Amino acid sequence: MKLLDSLHRWTGGLIGLLLAILGLTGAVLVHKNAWTLAPHSNDPRVEDVRQLAATTQRLMADPATRPQTITYASDDFGLLRLAFQNGKGAYADQSGTLVTQWNSQWERPEIWLFDLHHHLFSGDAGETVIGIAALCGLFFVVTGFLLWWRTRKTFEWRLLPARMSRPAVVRHHRDLGVVIAPLLLLSLVTGAVLVFRPMAALLFGPGAPAQIDRALAAPPPRDARLAERLDWEQMILTAHARFPDAELRSLSLPRKDNGIITVRMRRPQEWLPNGRTTLWFAADSGVLLAARDADRLPMAVKGYNLLYPLHAAKVGGLPFKLIMTISGLAMALLGTLAVWTFWFKRPRRAARQSPTPNAVPSRRQAR
Repeated sequence: MKLLDSLHRWTGGLIGLLLAILGLTGAVLVHKNAWTLAPHSNDPRVEDVRQLAATTQRLMADPATRPQTITYASDDFGLLRLAFQNGKGAYADQSGTLVTQWNSQWERPEIWLFDLHHHLFSGDAGETVIGIAALCGLFFVVTGFLLWWRTRKTFEWRLLPARMSRPAVVRHHRDLGVVIAPLLLLSLVTGAVLVFRPMAALLFGPGAPAQIDRALAAPPPRDARLAERLDWEQMILTAHARFPDAELRSLSLPRKDNGIITVRMRRPQEWLPNGRTTLWFAADSGVLLAARDADRLPMAVKGYNLLYPLHAAKVGGLPFKLIMTISGLAMALLGTLAVWTFWFKRPRRAARQSPTPNAVPSRRQAR
């Protein structure tokens, strides 16, 4: 148990601040659409597909100003988000009129906070570090419960430590950790599996990772250039005709010259904000190449698609948002106090007592 305690303390001291940052940014991002300020952000979502198709045609018609991606308005955010190359972006109302633009993600706090939480400003490498941090967090939850069990009779619920002495902070850390453990497990497990897809085998069975990869794979790349003039409006209408009950969520230009335009939709039974119902169109002609119905995906893949909505509180309304906010704030508090007690409030080693010059030796010492 002493070794377990040392591992818990040392790992917490080294990575606790990173977990604190992830917890705090996650808690803030849960409410991102509520605090993102821009004109028309509270507009109701337009459901008329013909109007959305016409807006898409207007935005994509000119190759010089064409965005790389359009993310359409949702029920809780009434703007289109346009993403361009080199980190540039804009918000537009649902008629296609620009309401604000930016040349860098640093101009929009909701964007750089998202990048910090998901990538640590470091792309795929940062995402891997976050996944490792989530695994360390799972280790903290399990070992923390085992260490708390020895002192369970002294349990006392406190939101904050009784005082900022090391014993009081350590006691509060263990008691708060065991109370909030179920929420931390939800946040950490979903986060870790989203980063490391092979871990899906622990939740959905040994063959789940390969099944997920196959089911979510895009069609093979095509040797085709993006045409300057395409009937974007017809693509949207074709997508709606294929899935009439689905909500239009995004349109993306070809990536890495794969020759395919991607349209994502969200059917009523899907929890994932942007859905997994996907259509692929040829970049040179706009012809429909393939379509994927999220309702027909294997059960393991459907289960995997539930992880992000749970992690980001995209389901359950305000009550679940508050639950995940508590999880994030608790992680921030636990991580911060762990680092503080480890580096700045470490117990002092008792000094060795040496005999004073005038001390009279005992009989045993005099022998």
